[in-house]
Amino acid sequence: MEHEQTLPEQRKEEENDPEQGTPDAVQAGPRRRGGRTVLLIAGAVLLGVLAGTVTGYAIQYDREPTPLAPLAQAGLVSPKAIAPDDATTNKTINANRWHKTDDDLTKLLIEAPGGAKKEGSGYNSLDFLALGFEFPDRALRGFAGDGTRRIASVSWSEDDRNFVDVDLLQFSDRDGADDYVREQSSYMPDKKYAGNDGVDIPGTPSKLGHVWVYSEADEKPGYLPMRTARAIARRGDIVIEIHYVNNRGKIAEGDVVDLAKRQLERL
Repeated sequence: MEHEQTLPEQRKEEENDPEQGTPDAVQAGPRRRGGRTVLLIAGAVLLGVLAGTVTGYAIQYDREPTPLAPLAQAGLVSPKAIAPDDATTNKTINANRWHKTDDDLTKLLIEAPGGAKKEGSGYNSLDFLALGFEFPDRALRGFAGDGTRRIASVSWSEDDRNFVDVDLLQFSDRDGADDYVREQSSYMPDKKYAGNDGVDIPGTPSKLGHVWVYSEADEKPGYLPMRTARAIARRGDIVIEIHYVNNRGKIAEGDVVDLAKRQLERL
């Protein structure tokens, strides 16, 4: 009896066990062996990394230190620090990075010649300067687009014949100044304006400085003939612009070139 009862139980267990070669047996076996293999490989990799790191440190420890390349300028001397006092300003603190064009721009304007009547001097707004252009609204947008920071101006008259305006237009960078010079210079040779190619300013490349004396005077019945000259030049982020008008129809080109040269030298 016991034997008969035992056999069915044994047979039942054997029927429940997965046979070798069946899908259930294959899935059960590799899953367990795979997990153990991954742990073994990870442990070996970790030991290898640790061993390599320790070896690398040991090799570097035994080597002589590699000297740095010498400085291009040996023996540089730095000024001694000075304690601030009542005379200390933002300019004195940043003396090594301060450029004179960061100061009061009106100080860089040329002086009116002796005997001339000074009409005005100081800072002008963008909209005021735009009024001198054929299309003020476009000029104002152009000033804003080119990054115009500020405009310093001086004007004078001589013998009620010559009327001169000098403007210093400072831009946020050289690109804005270059764009302005290029745009304004591009149309000056047209007959509607100067009607000629103008002349260079001595010591200044043609693309950075030019003077035009208009080929024709503006003549109207009942009015004196008006002749105009214009100079445009760039130095750094500042554009020099000079408008020279004579109400007798005569302008000496050299006078305008000399003004532009003097203003460049002030910068």
